[in-house]
Amino acid sequence: MEAGAFGAGKAGTDFNPVEFVQRPQVILRLLNILFSIIVFGSISSKGWTFENPKEVCLYYSDANACNYGVGIGVIAFLAAAVLLAGEYFFPQMSSVKTRRHFVLADLAFSGFWSFLYGVGFIYLASQWTKSENKPAALAAGNNLRAAIAFSFFSIFTWAGSSFFAYQRYRQGAESAFATAYETGMGGPGGATTPGSTGGYTSFPGMGTTADPVGGNMAGVGGGYQGPPFSSAARPGTIGDYQPPTY
Repeated sequence: MEAGAFGAGKAGTDFNPVEFVQRPQVILRLLNILFSIIVFGSISSKGWTFENPKEVCLYYSDANACNYGVGIGVIAFLAAAVLLAGEYFFPQMSSVKTRRHFVLADLAFSGFWSFLYGVGFIYLASQWTKSENKPAALAAGNNLRAAIAFSFFSIFTWAGSSFFAYQRYRQGAESAFATAYETGMGGPGGATTPGSTGGYTSFPGMGTTADPVGGNMAGVGGGYQGPPFSSAARPGTIGDYQPPTY
């Protein structure tokens, strides 16, 4: 596929589903969706129990721990789904500015969510080690440990998404500052690469009757005009000065 701005194919190219699924960015998006479902699903289904008749979080009875895990999981699921849709529409974005905004948003969010998952992993693991061996905690132990484990895995998948977004941003920034010769932007009136058409154009008016340099004496373009001071006699003068002889 022919490369375009920010590493994507040029707008209007045909969609290839096999190539789309094999992209590293798409694979990481799918993993982010899967891991987020495991994190918030495990805590939502098995992270709470009823005691007198109050609902208590099994992470050391810390409701904030359960809410934090569910919160980052749900938001990560929604964001990963939106970014996955963005990956589909990214090659079809004809505006370079729109692509740049998408890449910057991906870079910022993925890096920030990797950090939040790191905080969540430490928080949930710390609270789980303090939890008492209650029957409810023992019964839901696999789910709660799975939430902790996949919070840890999500650190690296979101960090990987941020890394690929940074690579895209660098590629787009480098292409934006490249010269016309480096990018091969050949054509009429521009610099060209070897084998391309076009060339440098002259200044407007060169070779016309309005051009005092490019025009010739007859008023048609293209010739060299003599210097303004010549040895020809001018009207109203005797002629060239002749030194006296002694």
